Amino acid sequence: MEQTEIYIYGCSGNGAVVADIAAECGYEKIWFLDDFKFDGKNILKFSPELKKADIIIAIGDNNTRKKLQDVVQKAGFNVVSLIHPSAVISSSAKICCGVVIMPRAVVNAHAIIKQGAIINTAAVIEHDCVIGEFAHISPNVALAGGVKVGDLSHVGIGSSVIQNIKIGANSVIGAGSVVVRDIEENVVAYGIPAKKMRNLD
Repeated sequence: MEQTEIYIYGCSGNGAVVADIAAECGYEKIWFLDDFKFDGKNILKFSPELKKADIIIAIGDNNTRKKLQDVVQKAGFNVVSLIHPSAVISSSAKICCGVVIMPRAVVNAHAIIKQGAIINTAAVIEHDCVIGEFAHISPNVALAGGVKVGDLSHVGIGSSVIQNIKIGANSVIGAGSVVVRDIEENVVAYGIPAKKMRNLD
């Protein structure tokens, strides 16, 4: 396969959005992979025997995304990051592999986006934030400076987080929340201000 070709692992709505970004980034041939919807033509089933090429995991569930990225890396595929051309990324920000940054997102100075994270449409990641591995920052989320979001956590659509807050690993912040205190690991929290509502199993 040529360098202008890419596999998109996942053909749901998330996959369609990621495919649009891949096209904007110059990929001319996009192959969808899906282990449940494959037809052998437009949608293939993943196999380590497929021709090696660039690949991105386009699945919204954080744990599934992590599992599949591990699989494709071990099989020798080149996991890339995709950044929509309309996103604003500081030259001092660090973007790791397997990251998707969607249209009109902003990642400011010295922010770190770790592998497999999703920065969704119009999200703002301010200076010195750290987004953990396989976390998902939903559309229109605003993170003030120095916020740390743990691995595999999800910050719901339209939420705001004040400066220097820590959100623990594998936690969920409900849509429209305002986070003004640290959130522990493995919990669901939401509200204005956001409060722990229950533990995650």
